[in-house]
This record gives sequence, C-alpha cells and structure tokens, in this order.
Amino acid sequence: MIAFVCAGGPKEELYDLTAMSSRSDIVYIGADRGAFYLLQAGLKPTAIVGDFDSLNEQEWAYVSSNCDEVHRYEAEKNETDTDLALLYAVDYGATQIWVTGITGGRLDHSEAAMRSVARMQLLHPHITFHIVNDQNELRFFTPGQHEMTRSDDFPYVSFFAYEGDVMNMTLRGVKYETTNEVIERMSSRFTSNEIVDDVAHISFTAGICLAVRSRD
Repeated sequence: MIAFVCAGGPKEELYDLTAMSSRSDIVYIGADRGAFYLLQAGLKPTAIVGDFDSLNEQEWAYVSSNCDEVHRYEAEKNETDTDLALLYAVDYGATQIWVTGITGGRLDHSEAAMRSVARMQLLHPHITFHIVNDQNELRFFTPGQHEMTRSDDFPYVSFFAYEGDVMNMTLRGVKYETTNEVIERMSSRFTSNEIVDDVAHISFTAGICLAVRSRD
C-alpha cells in the first residue's frame, strides 16, 4: 500500500498529485498546506496533520470541513508537520511512502525534510521512501543490494554520499558502470549517469547513498 504525503512546499514544484489516483492501494495524507493542495486537486485526504499555520481562516475552514480525520497540533512542537505526516503514514502500515512538497521554497525546510525522510528510511528499512517533485525523484539507500527500473520520465540518475563515504559502490546496467568504487562525502563525480538496461543493479557496503533521478 502506498501513502502519498503532500507537504506545503511551493505548488509549482509539486509532483503530479493525480498521477496515481487510479490506484486502489493508495491513501493521501496532507501535511499543513499540503492538505489544501490535495483538495484543490480533487483528492480527499485520508488524514491531514500539522499546525496549519500556513492557512488563512477561510482556507482552514475549507480544509477542516472536507476532511474526516484531522490532527491539529500546536505551532510550538518538536516535530515538523512533515515529520508528523511521515509518522502517520508509517503507523498506517504503508509499504511505500511518496512525499512531495518538501523541495523548493525555504532551503531550511527542505533540508530538515530531507533529513527526516533519511532518518525514517534508516528506522524502517522495510518501507521504501520516495521524494518526488515535477522534475526529480529521490531515494535513500542503505548498504546492501538495490535495483532501479529504467524510466523514460526520469532518464538521468546521480549518486551522492549522504552520510559518510559510500564504500565499494558497484553499478551495473547503467551507462557508466563501476566496481567497488568509493563515493566520497563531498564528491560530485557520480553525477548524471543513465540506466541503459531494464533494471540497474546497485550495491555498496557502507554509508548512506542518496540517489537522484531527474529529467531536463
């Protein structure tokens, strides 16, 4: 089951909210202004969470009256609205969690949300987390073996060391293959590869790898 979390980032950078609306195994969760975006796209959230301080009174009345499950928190809290939405999605039992609306806009918000998703991926390795916007799809990989399917929507793929150096990075099924390479934490050398086979195979033994799939 997929939980699609929409946060309150700039509307113009959101992933197409209706792209997976025909699926029967998807639930929508609105984080703060993301709840408004979902309703505007014709999608009723399963739940909305946050302090909703980005909504004016009219918008809050619209959102709260059109959602059955509302979790409103005080503005002063330890968790961000995105944190709360991710926790809800995990507790709901999702096997995949897609997140949009956390890139673009304020860079401090983007960085905080990226770290939240990375932390959740480490805590819940049985769940796959995807960060998506109109031009990119991001995932965090932990040591081991992984696969990525070729996609015409996102033809380019780049790899970065997100925590520590990524050790023994081996890539197969891509234009530029590697064997037991090291991705240093501040390196940009693994930018702009391409998946050429139906499935790319990725393996490494240490570190946290951020994979970014993009299109022009």
